[in-house]
Amino acid sequence: MSKLLIVGGGPAGLAAAAEARKRGVEEITIVERDVRLGGILNQCVHSGFGLHMYGQELTGPEYAARLESEAEGIKCLTGTTVLSLSADKSAECVNEEGVFTIKADAVILACGCRERPRGAIGIPGARCAGVYTAGTAQKLINLNGVMPGKKFFILGSGDIGLIMARRAVLQGGEVCAVAEIMPYSSGLKRNIAQCLDDFGIPLLLSHTVTDIREKEGRLCGVTVSRVDEKLRPVKGTEREYECDTLLLSVGLIPETELLRGAGAKFDPVTRGAEADERMMTSLDGIFSVGNMLHVHDLADYACKEAEECARFAAEYLAGKRQSGKTVKISCKDGVRYTVPQKLCADMSGALSLKLRVGAEVKNVYIDVYADEERVHSLFKRVAAPGEMEYITIAADKAARLRAAKQVVVALREKK
Repeated sequence: MSKLLIVGGGPAGLAAAAEARKRGVEEITIVERDVRLGGILNQCVHSGFGLHMYGQELTGPEYAARLESEAEGIKCLTGTTVLSLSADKSAECVNEEGVFTIKADAVILACGCRERPRGAIGIPGARCAGVYTAGTAQKLINLNGVMPGKKFFILGSGDIGLIMARRAVLQGGEVCAVAEIMPYSSGLKRNIAQCLDDFGIPLLLSHTVTDIREKEGRLCGVTVSRVDEKLRPVKGTEREYECDTLLLSVGLIPETELLRGAGAKFDPVTRGAEADERMMTSLDGIFSVGNMLHVHDLADYACKEAEECARFAAEYLAGKRQSGKTVKISCKDGVRYTVPQKLCADMSGALSLKLRVGAEVKNVYIDVYADEERVHSLFKRVAAPGEMEYITIAADKAARLRAAKQVVVALREKK
């Protein structure tokens, strides 16, 4: 009996497990390092989940419970950490009972992502209490019932930071402003409207924190400066904000340590694994999905992707293997990255392509080329880095792409 190992019991892992069972995989094991399933959803008490998956608006815990119920009966090892993974699909694990090895025939990695901390962005100033990542503050408030401060400043306009701006106000705190080093927000437009505009919280684009002040070991204020086109602070633009808490929402990084240890290839832009249409990494039979593959806008999208990945994993376990021949996708003229990064020559049917642009643009075409031939175009009135673009290419055009020597995705201005 073929065995499927799923590492990560968050939304993507649970969705993959439920779909794999529907596809006939009988022996499935989910390994989750937390003591409960659901992942980050458990601390996301706000609504907005489930609209694409279930057609209704759910809170994070409600969404997690729905996914967990669909995976009911599947073997789950909670409180268990995978220490290492080898290319032969052997996973060394540890929990309170000791160290043990799971040997699988296929592996789906759904380990999620982590927040970039202060040390990764090098903010100068005092090393003091009162500096948190936005996700840590979310956990303190929503799971532990602890308010980390009274007067907040938020650096970074990622979705977690925007949501925490609203949450801090609803819990009785005050938010001075949200600063974003880029000239555009990295969060969804709906979160800017609902979390900042509705509460009168300023969004300072092209600004960053250039100093942190402390008093008696606790943060007491930050200095914020405007930045130029090269993201360098502009002298003379400094503004002082009194606050006791700084929240950092400065980017998410896929959790890829297991794949690195196994020797997989990576995409330097997404920082996730380099994957083909099946979401298979460069390691045979090892798949990557969800925020571990690339950071998604919505949990619903990660779950949909996980279901698709589970279908391919089930086919792999059933012996439906590909030749391994692929064609790499190149990004040009404003396209930052695509997922997948490679097309499979042996596949057929429509092609789903996900991509992000490198800067906010208006009135552009997203063009897909097979060698020198433009085979697909999608017009966008506005495209921004904070929102993933989804392209579906018909089967006949997808076949031309898979047969090409080179595939290019690029932006073209409408004339």
